[in-house]
Order: sequence, then C-alpha cells, then structure tokens
Amino acid sequence: MTVHSLVRVLVDALATPVQLALLLAVTVVLIDVGIALGERAVGLARLASAPRSVIQKLAEARIERSDVLARTGPMLGLMGTLIPLGPGLAALGRGDVAVLAQAVTVAFDTTVMGLLVGVLAFVTGRLRRRWYDALLTRLEAEAAHA
Repeated sequence: MTVHSLVRVLVDALATPVQLALLLAVTVVLIDVGIALGERAVGLARLASAPRSVIQKLAEARIERSDVLARTGPMLGLMGTLIPLGPGLAALGRGDVAVLAQAVTVAFDTTVMGLLVGVLAFVTGRLRRRWYDALLTRLEAEAAHA
C-alpha cells in the first residue's frame, strides 16, 4: 500500500465522522441560540442578584461555547466539502458524472451546514458579549452609587 492510498483511506474514513460532527454542531448551536434567547428574555435579569464572579464565570463559559462553535463549524464544513471532491473528481476523469454530482451535492450541503453553525454561533457570541458586558457595567455603576 502506498502512502497516497493510505492517506486516501484515512480521508475517506473521515467522511462519516465529519458529517456526524456537523449534525451535532447544528444541533448544539440551535440549542445554544435558544439558551441565548432565554438569557436575554429572563436569564440576565435573574443573574443581576448573583455575585460578580458567578456572572463572569457563566458568561465566559457561554461565550467560549459560542466561540468554539463559530470556529469549528466552518472548519468541519470545509472538511466535509473537500473529502467527497477527491473521489468525485476521480469519477469525472472516468466519465462517471453521476458520482461527481453526488460528491458535489454532499460538498455543498456540508459547506452550508458549516457556515450556518459559524454564523449562528458568531452572532450569538457577539450578542452575549454585549449583554454580559452591559450587565456587569450596570452592576458596577449601581455598586458605586450604593
């Protein structure tokens, strides 16, 4: 077995795990968006009575989750794009357009999923930063006036 064929086998073996990871990332980011909406609606107001350290720790954890999703979603999407294109282009060389069409469909689908995860997570993270910064600033101002 040549190095090239070994690499091809390993890359092909990544196709399903990458697609499953993308499905998991989409699920997690949709749940995270729901959590963020709940934070905005009632969660931040309830947190106002918590100690600053608790608020900061919670904010860091939630923002970090959004940041990780914003970075890994597009990476997984790119992997999901490139993995099927190798065999698809090889099939084109053999004249098998149906295999190429399937590969391109998978490539586009995984690209869109990865970008969806990235966009939703990025926006959620930015909003959370703003919300938590505003809450902490307000609490500091109230403490200074008390």
